[in-house]
Amino acid sequence: FPMEATDPQVLALAAQITESREQDIPLLLLKLKGILSSPSLGCQESNKIKQDIYDYGLTQYCLLVLKQDHSQLHGAWATAAQLAEILSHCCVGLEVKEDPEEFNKKFLPSAVDTLLVLGKRLQARFIRAIKDKEKQDFLHWFQIVTDAICWLFRGHIQLAACVLQNDRFQQLLITDDVETAIIMMSVLHNILRINSSVLLQVEEETLHSVLDELVYKLSSTTNPAVGSAATKLLLLVAKFCKQLVQLLTARYKGLKGLLSKQWTGKGFDRELNQLLDLLYLEQSDGKGEMQKQHQAACIIQAAWRGFQTRKRLKKLPQAVITLQRSFRAKREQELQHLTKQKEDEALKLQMQLQRQRTMRLFHERQLALLEVVHASRVNKYMEEMEENSALTIQRFWRGYRARRIFHQQKQSLKEYKAAVIIQRAACKFLEKRRRRRPLSPWKQPKGLTDEQRLALQQKVDDYIKLHPASQMSEETSKELHMQAQAKLAQFLWRSRLDQRAAQRREALLAQVNTDVELLMNAPGLAETTEKDLGAFMSRSIPVATKARQTHNTMLKYARWPWWKKLGDEFMEDDVIPDDAINTELETLFIGGRK
Repeated sequence: FPMEATDPQVLALAAQITESREQDIPLLLLKLKGILSSPSLGCQESNKIKQDIYDYGLTQYCLLVLKQDHSQLHGAWATAAQLAEILSHCCVGLEVKEDPEEFNKKFLPSAVDTLLVLGKRLQARFIRAIKDKEKQDFLHWFQIVTDAICWLFRGHIQLAACVLQNDRFQQLLITDDVETAIIMMSVLHNILRINSSVLLQVEEETLHSVLDELVYKLSSTTNPAVGSAATKLLLLVAKFCKQLVQLLTARYKGLKGLLSKQWTGKGFDRELNQLLDLLYLEQSDGKGEMQKQHQAACIIQAAWRGFQTRKRLKKLPQAVITLQRSFRAKREQELQHLTKQKEDEALKLQMQLQRQRTMRLFHERQLALLEVVHASRVNKYMEEMEENSALTIQRFWRGYRARRIFHQQKQSLKEYKAAVIIQRAACKFLEKRRRRRPLSPWKQPKGLTDEQRLALQQKVDDYIKLHPASQMSEETSKELHMQAQAKLAQFLWRSRLDQRAAQRREALLAQVNTDVELLMNAPGLAETTEKDLGAFMSRSIPVATKARQTHNTMLKYARWPWWKKLGDEFMEDDVIPDDAINTELETLFIGGRK
């Protein structure tokens, strides 16, 4: 840090920036504008403050911030434009005592390049902007950046050549936008006024590129502001050096005719006449040849314009017909779209009305039936309606599922039919081929020779000797048969006894369960009647009671709503799930009396 007395504002700002976050630094750097523009500062005090700002690295901070993504800054492009202005003011009038070569050859060119990059981005966003407010803001910020560039090379004249040779400056100059083109030509005008010899210091390619763009703007636009700026620049170039006038007359031979025909009477005739005088003075010796070339060019242009006009007139009827056809087709398409939209809306409204009418009639019919039907049959009627609705829904669902499965299997069915057709054709072909083939004469199989017959007989005898057959007498066979019959009769008799015992056990268990349930459901002794006593004296009454309960259970299952039977789609109509009647049948006595 410097040992001399430092401005307290600069020192405080440097300390604040050191302790702040990175995203807050751009807003803090904007305070430099107030420090530099203080009205109480003189020339020496201002230069001293700029030296302190550079020594404390605030100028370098401005340059680093401008190299970042400007859309991420607080204030975005407005902050970037103000920082560009602050950077140029900090550099102008600054005399670096320590390592001035680095400041002049590295820092200043880097600052110029950064400002040109910022100007290029602002120009691109100004061209892409749609709203008038955005275009005005971007144009204002672009003007601030270009003014900062001009202020910078005014304080450091050696930067004029650096700006002119920069590729981004040439990209900024080569634009079709009128506002930014006028601003860039004013920057070029300031460069030529400050350092008139800069065009001789730059490379020939750069010089030709600048002159080509100025002449192109004169030939491609009819805007008086652009024409005036380009004419004044060419006049300034022609006044500076006769060598450049020779370059203009040699490189752009039609420039005088272009200036005299297209730009006469546009409000800058004085500068235009001066430029034409300089150009004609340079090429006064070849005036006759120039006139001949001019006349030849006029003849060629007239012939070409006539050819183009005749060609356009020939194509005009066909173009009109095509335009009318496309217009009629588009109008017809729009009418069809509107008609279809109206039809869809009408159909939707009609369906909605029909649905409402149907619902109203349905509710009226229900109310009428409820008035007619007896109160005791209302529940039965509602259950029937629910059942019919469930059946309808199930029918539609099964139909939809069958159609979906059919569409899924349609391709495989088509392949199967194709395979059947192919197989049938192949079978027919093979059958025809077999019929055409001539039948071979019958050949009797060869018989065995004596040696083969003797060998085969020997093998049979050997096998019989090795595996003799077991023999049993007739008495032994009858005895085994009688034993088997006795064992079979004994097994059947035992099975019949076991079955009767099992049936008796089941009957006793059912009777016990029935008696237990009757006892559990029996009234108290004080409330017992002769009818309750008959239920315990007779065995037929409990059986009838359980049968009636089972019957009611089956009827109840049959009246279930459709959503309770979705799992039983493929069950037979007369089959009732065991879970529904299992509880009822467990205690039913079916074995009769003891």
